Amino acid sequence: MTTAEKGPAAPPDGPRVLIAGAGPVGLATALELARRGVPVRLVDAADGPAATSRAMATHARSLEVYDQQGVLADMMPRGRVIQRFTMHLNGRRLAVLGPDYSQVPTRFPMTLMIDQAATEDVLRQAVAKQGVEIEWGVRLEGFEQHEDGVTVELSGPAGPERASVGWLVGCDGGHSTVRRLLGLPLIGDSTETWLIADAEVDMDLPQNSIHWIKVGSGTVMAIPFPQEGKWRLLDTADTSYAGDPQDVAERFAGKLRRGLGRPVTVHRPGWVSVFTIQQRMIPAMRSGRCLLAGDAAHVHSPASGQGLNTGLQDAYNLAWKLALVEHGHADPALLDSYSAERVPVGRALLGSTRKATRLVQLRNSAAGAALPVVFALVRAFAPLRGRIERKIIGSMSALALEYADSPLTVPDRRPAEAAGPRAGSRLSQVTAERADGPGWSALLDELRELRPSLLVAAGPAGAAEAAAAARAEHGDWLSVRTVAGDGPAALPDPGGALRADLGLPPGGWLLVRPDGYLCARGDRLTPADLAAALDVLRGRRRAAREV
Repeated sequence: MTTAEKGPAAPPDGPRVLIAGAGPVGLATALELARRGVPVRLVDAADGPAATSRAMATHARSLEVYDQQGVLADMMPRGRVIQRFTMHLNGRRLAVLGPDYSQVPTRFPMTLMIDQAATEDVLRQAVAKQGVEIEWGVRLEGFEQHEDGVTVELSGPAGPERASVGWLVGCDGGHSTVRRLLGLPLIGDSTETWLIADAEVDMDLPQNSIHWIKVGSGTVMAIPFPQEGKWRLLDTADTSYAGDPQDVAERFAGKLRRGLGRPVTVHRPGWVSVFTIQQRMIPAMRSGRCLLAGDAAHVHSPASGQGLNTGLQDAYNLAWKLALVEHGHADPALLDSYSAERVPVGRALLGSTRKATRLVQLRNSAAGAALPVVFALVRAFAPLRGRIERKIIGSMSALALEYADSPLTVPDRRPAEAAGPRAGSRLSQVTAERADGPGWSALLDELRELRPSLLVAAGPAGAAEAAAAARAEHGDWLSVRTVAGDGPAALPDPGGALRADLGLPPGGWLLVRPDGYLCARGDRLTPADLAAALDVLRGRRRAAREV
């Protein structure tokens, strides 16, 4: 890869963004850009979609994103809802941990187990509806960046091709060509080796739970597929595989019988994989007009099912920013916030997944012997149990993720105990029960908007006028709504439940990013405050911070 000052401009009516990789991250990126009117080209070196399922767990924040994208209704019937984590030792059930979302309210308090192949199928259909055709068997061979875009070299069924685009997004996995050509180091190390097998299993374990089974010096995990009787089995200790799936089936069956203390038959696996866990990331996810997302930017242990979910959040974070820049509503500097926000997420995941890996395999014999005592205490003391469950859910679900220190977040100066979401946090902090109210229903519809949203609470003189002025000046790229106001742009809020949940006083306002995170808030909308917040949102200035 080289960088040139000038180069051929991308055709004005052609693709503006080339996305390398048509896995879930590339598909999600293409979907969000296409929904926002940005012409995209989506290529993948493979001959077609992958037939085997790799990632399975889809956590609560990802389900919120799917809802905003309009694909949730197609995802849910193809998955299995999981709300339990069961631990077994020497034929005994040690504990059943349930989800505690009390500190991170959501409409989707669950993990959805859905085959990655099914996830990709839903996203492919959504992308096709937007007019994007996936070009299979097309490989990125090289590229040159220049001031106005990127010139890419491709090879495929039609032979070599040279094309110009405005931006290149690498969603091409752990062996990313884009990352390699950019010369970005993948920093980290390799850790443990595990064995995975997907198979039909005859056993009486409930499939509404993930099961952790302590066996000898290692552990076995049994993770339910959506299909009845099918499980993903994971061995953290005995990882040898000579190419005979039936031998793997018999080994798993013996371990499960010992760990569960009941009859188990494992049928010949349809897929077996031995893999070494990689814990690596790149220090920056943007290099000029090239950006990276998903496994191309960070790879980590599958212990808590974060890979696909984190990649989806990357795509959702990036696409709205790139669309605003492409349509001329934001400065290219806005894209610097993508790396500033998502690199720390990848770094934190390396730490949390490393801990999860140690907990899953639990090779310390003394710790294994202490498990019955530890979990007897957990069962006996509800506060301890709740604390464990809340900690697990907060980190695993991504609901607790905030961008409080982002250059796009205007610091929240309110007292810590103030009601409503703080700047930098997600706005949709609501349970399914409360979401049925008219105010929240209208707000959740608003969050499905493709534009940023300015919400202004009706109240003192001037609030409606300020909202109208903002709509007149910025309505082509900013949705302006009056909460409990009058007129077609009003959000209903009979009884004030929504305003109470949001901590919105009369005349108060919220500036919400298209991905549902809160950019700024205030108690009274003034032209100066709004102008400053919009400049931050558009990458024209960094949010001011106290030194």
